[in-house]
Amino acid sequence: MSASNSSSPTSTSQKYICIHGHFYQPPRENAWLETIEHQPSAAPFHNWNERINFECYAPNAVARLLGDDGRIKDIVNNYGRISFNFGPTLLSWLEAEDPDTYHRILQADRDSVKRFDGHGSALAQSYNHIIMPLANERDKRTQVKWGIADFKRRFNRMPEGMWLSETAVDTATLEVMAEEGLLFTVLAPRQAAAVKPLDEDSWHDTHGTVDSRRAYLCKLPGGREISIFFYDGDVSQAVAFEGLLNDGHKLANRIIGRLDFHSDEDQLAHIATDGESYGHHHKQGEMALAAALDHLDKNEHIQVTVYGEFLAKHPPQWEVRIHENSSWSCVHGVERWRSNCGCHTGGEAHWNQSWRAPLRAALDYVREIAVQVFEERGPTYFKDHWAARDAYIELILDRDASATWLEEYGQSPAHTEDTSMLRLLEMQRHAMLMYTSCGWFFNEVSGIETLQILQYALRVLHLVEVVTEESYEQEFEKLLKAVPSNKHENAAISYLANVKPARVGLTRVAMHFAAASLFEATPEDLELFNYRATIADLKLKRAGTQRLSMGRIRIQSRLTYGATAYDF
Repeated sequence: MSASNSSSPTSTSQKYICIHGHFYQPPRENAWLETIEHQPSAAPFHNWNERINFECYAPNAVARLLGDDGRIKDIVNNYGRISFNFGPTLLSWLEAEDPDTYHRILQADRDSVKRFDGHGSALAQSYNHIIMPLANERDKRTQVKWGIADFKRRFNRMPEGMWLSETAVDTATLEVMAEEGLLFTVLAPRQAAAVKPLDEDSWHDTHGTVDSRRAYLCKLPGGREISIFFYDGDVSQAVAFEGLLNDGHKLANRIIGRLDFHSDEDQLAHIATDGESYGHHHKQGEMALAAALDHLDKNEHIQVTVYGEFLAKHPPQWEVRIHENSSWSCVHGVERWRSNCGCHTGGEAHWNQSWRAPLRAALDYVREIAVQVFEERGPTYFKDHWAARDAYIELILDRDASATWLEEYGQSPAHTEDTSMLRLLEMQRHAMLMYTSCGWFFNEVSGIETLQILQYALRVLHLVEVVTEESYEQEFEKLLKAVPSNKHENAAISYLANVKPARVGLTRVAMHFAAASLFEATPEDLELFNYRATIADLKLKRAGTQRLSMGRIRIQSRLTYGATAYDF
């Protein structure tokens, strides 16, 4: 029964509600420039991040709450009342492009710590949306470490829980999370395989359904344990796909209706969806969310909470075993990211996703080359090259700290090999970025998401060539020719047309500076993305409308310190 229109509960138990939003966009930056180029499909905005921020991320920080008369009665920050996670790559973009919204998100977490008895709204996320069960052991660990480090730098506290990309999970991933000090994660109900009370021995198969109103303990083979919340699948589905966000009060009452007010057990009704539901997928969804939270606040029989607070007050009394290699968006487990399983986002009737397996094989080829180079060259430059990779997130978050960072992790205190060290680390960073899940999620290998991960692959091969003077690009292109496409003869067609031209080296940056110097009053202030120009000599001649620019410059990468001098 709904507590909003019922008499007082018949039990003395406590009832809680939590709404979780998974806010995330795939990294869209050019792999060389580290900035997002124009994406016409996002019109009238420059790119999709800008568009979705306008429709969702920014409005949720200043959501309009309407009174009964339909007029605005308050402006509220939804992030402070819900549970949420933001992808680290998205937060990096927000920090640079919309600092007001970025700081409102951080403030919401600080406010929530006070509201929820020391437990914040924000959860961490595995770094760049890799499907963790398909990642190798080192990538699993680095993804968790980077996700935690990014969270601590932004939110100034240790995260209690972590959101897994697509909620894709296996026991090995949970082991890493527990080892790194995380207390819980959130999964889909069908990911629970069997449950039992802690004080009993007999397991009960869930057959795809699990009581989502309690926390569960997952005991791990290594001796550690981690708690798991399984969100309410029916209500979450209604929010994402069935129009429940058309009315905030109906949303609130629907969640309340999942609680059993006759039960003596303390219960948590909770849902989890893509955060983009609240404003991007559903227009004015942020207002519906604000209205729902306001409606819940007025209900004396329930308490709005977050996972950390509920877990601290109500430790698990039940144990769970998970389905290995499972996720929330693929009924076949994690096959959506490695096979033609039937999950897709549409397209022509004859389309298929048989490209997924050979695409992953092609990227595995690139990864193994990068691993081999890192293993061969890393010990020359680093005290412990894999430990340095795990710690590289510190430098990604603060490039100004490079001198002290390189001294701590490098073999040579004189930093004589800074560029080589940084090239190896950038090679590893892009080798993980190329496994971002969005590259396999959609229906066609020539889509912008797949082209993006192929760009990361090319960046890896570019760095390999710079470091070793050996090129593997032709072999990679040969592998892409074996990847089928629904639109073209093979994946190499779109790769050669869209990805290779995006490759930017120092020479192209120098050409950009030279051309721009004809028109800029102060060329030394030119924005060169992740490069800097040092001007040795520059002369500008004018004759009517004619201009001649001559100069000598040095172009240097801000990321790897690689540099070359040019005359123009």
